[in-house]
Formats: sequence, C-alpha cells, structure tokens
Amino acid sequence: MRPATAKWPKMVQKKTFDRPRRDSSPRCAIRKMSKEAPLSVAEREFILEALRENVRLDGRGADQFRSLNLSFGDEYGHVKLQLGKTSIVVRISSEVTKPRDDRPFDGLFNINLELSAMGSPAWENGRSNELEAYVTHVLDSVIRRSNALDTESLCILKGVSCWSIRADVHILDYDGNLTDAACIAIMTGLQHFRRPDAVVRDGQVIVYGVEERVPVALNITHKPLSITFNAFNEGHNIIVDATRKEEQSSEGELVIGINNGGDVCFLSKFSGAPVDAMEVVTRSNVALEKVKEINAQVERVMQADLAKRAKKGMAEESRAENDR
Repeated sequence: MRPATAKWPKMVQKKTFDRPRRDSSPRCAIRKMSKEAPLSVAEREFILEALRENVRLDGRGADQFRSLNLSFGDEYGHVKLQLGKTSIVVRISSEVTKPRDDRPFDGLFNINLELSAMGSPAWENGRSNELEAYVTHVLDSVIRRSNALDTESLCILKGVSCWSIRADVHILDYDGNLTDAACIAIMTGLQHFRRPDAVVRDGQVIVYGVEERVPVALNITHKPLSITFNAFNEGHNIIVDATRKEEQSSEGELVIGINNGGDVCFLSKFSGAPVDAMEVVTRSNVALEKVKEINAQVERVMQADLAKRAKKGMAEESRAENDR
C-alpha cells in the first residue's frame, strides 16, 4: 500500500503523444470547401472526345466567343461586363499625385486585380494565387506596357504633379477566360472614363469639379485586347473563350495581345503542350478578327451611353434654367 505522501504519475507526457483530434470547427470546413473541385476523369474525357468531333458543350464553334454584354454605372469609367457566366466589374478612378523622379513628364497608370471568394469558392480573401499573378501580368503587358494609355498626357506640372489613373478589377463570378474578359472591361472603362479638368495658375494646380467644367476624356493611343487560345488533344483542337471546365481540360494556352491595326503587342505561350509556329500565325489572324469585332461592339455600346448622358445633362440644364 502506497504511503499517503506518494504522488501518482502525471499523464501529461502520454497526452502529448496521443493522436491529434480532428478539427471539426467551422473554419476547418470552410478551408476544405475553398479548394476547387477537380474535374473528374469522365468529364475530361467527354470534353476531349467532343472536341475531337469539333463539338463544344455549349454548342459554340471553335472560334466563337460567348455572348458579351456591357453596361455602365452612374459614374464615368464604371463598367460591368458579362461574358457568358463570367462577370466582372471595373472602376476607373483618378487623383492628382507626384510623378516618378525618373519620369517627370509622365503620369501614372496602375491595374489592380484581386481574386476574392465572391468570384469563386476556390479563392480565399486576402491571399494571392498563381492565377491572380498570371492575369495581372498579362493585363499589365497588353495594356500598360503597350502604352494604350498615353501617360504623357496625364502630366500637369513637370516633376510636381500629374494624374494617377487606377483600374480596379472585381470578379463577381468566374467561369473561364478571366484574362480576356478583364482586358475588355479595362479598355472599355478607360475609353468611357472622364477625369476632372485641371489648370496651373501661379504654380498652383487647380482642379475643377464635374459641375464646374466639362470632364476630360483620356488619351487612348490604340485599343489592344488579349485573345486566349486553349489547345486540346496534342494541339489538334484549338478554341477561344474557354469555359472553366474547358480550361481544366486544356493542355496549354496561347495568349495574343493585338490591336485593330494588326500590331501584336503581346505574345506568350507560358506552359503546356507545344504549338506549331504556323499555328501561331493562323491564330494571330483569328485574334485580329475577334479584336475588331469586340472593339466595334464596345464602341457602339459606349457611344450610346455617352449620348444618353449628354441628353440627360441637357435636360437637367434646361430644367435648372426654368427653375431660375
């Protein structure tokens, strides 16, 4: 019999070597659900077999885009794009800031894209992924580095002040071809946007409100767009505007940035199956046709919206004169 002063051995050491308990907290469940569901083998084989027969799941042709719808908000440069089930909102904004020391005559232009759980359950808020970095790189190369926006026209006072233009891209719903959809929305927003008028008096920059002076349109030098081609079945089948399931079945993609004049400002084959050189030339011609069609549609929709705004502005001005 043990004396009363004896101590029973503690179970702390044994407890630390026990099998860890499964985390049943809601946070763990959300983390598991946030991962994208992989495409099943049967679905992938069905898509590939259909493409071998020149058939796509939604009935489109290989070089056919989904239905494109553009609408504008109350502010200039506020664009909503719907490409099939992929939905994007772009907002262009401006502010007066100081130019870079190495570019005193140039204004600033930045594209900000962030993937959130609103667009897809596979994305996590506040955490970047490979798709975000990839799409941002393509957009930056096609639009900003090709000087689609004349940054010299944004200079107000050399080395002192300039306009900083920012394009914020918000993904509402993602069903494939995020790059092309975002590029169309950004270029539409830049053409639709109007910045406040500004003058320099006695070394001071004076910015006028929209109600004081007519806002000024941005100087767009050319209108490039990106066209993404996805390859299947060892490059024998190539399509444009792939849906999310088609992207998951793709063996590789080719991105061509081109404007209405046929100037190729970006060409990239990041990874995947190789593509024949002559196929790249052929797809460049297809991309040129698509860019012309899309830019023509953007121009029609934008001019209709600007005409509506002008008519509304004249009506409000007439109403104000009658009140006086």
